[in-house]
Amino acid sequence: MKFRFIWVGKTRDKNYLALQDEYLRRLSHFARCEIIEVKDSAPHEDKEIEGKRILEKVNQNPFVCLLDVEGRKLSSPQLANEVEKWQNAGMKEVTFIIGGAEGVSSEVARRANDRLSLSFLTFTHEMARVVLFEQLYRSFTIIKGFPYQK
Repeated sequence: MKFRFIWVGKTRDKNYLALQDEYLRRLSHFARCEIIEVKDSAPHEDKEIEGKRILEKVNQNPFVCLLDVEGRKLSSPQLANEVEKWQNAGMKEVTFIIGGAEGVSSEVARRANDRLSLSFLTFTHEMARVVLFEQLYRSFTIIKGFPYQK
C-alpha cells in the first residue's frame, strides 16, 4: 500500500519538521509514502486556484481522503479498522489531502472519497501533518499487534 500526502505549503517549523520526519520514518516500515507540497496561494488567488494545484497532483484512480473539520471523527482503533479495510480491499494507493488556511475548493471536496477529522479541536497545518502521520503509524501498530505507548 502507498500513502500520498498532498498539502498546501511547507513545514517551516524545525520542531514540527523533525516530528514529521520521525513519524514518516516509522510509517514507512508499513507503507510506501510520498509527500507532495503544493504552493501556498498568493494574496490575489482564491481557494479555487489552490484547488486546481491540488487536483493536478492527485493520481487518476486513488482513494482520496480529505482531512476536514466536518469529516468523520474516528478513534485510533476505528482508524486502524479503516486502514485494514483499505488493505483488505486491495487498495494500492490512498491519497490524503490537507488544504490551505481557507479550506479546499468545492472541486477538491467533490473529489474526496472520504472525509476525516483529526479532532474537534483546531490544529495548525504543521501540527495536523504530525498528528496524521502519528495516527497512521499507530493504526499499523494496532493492526499488527505491536506494542506502542498508550
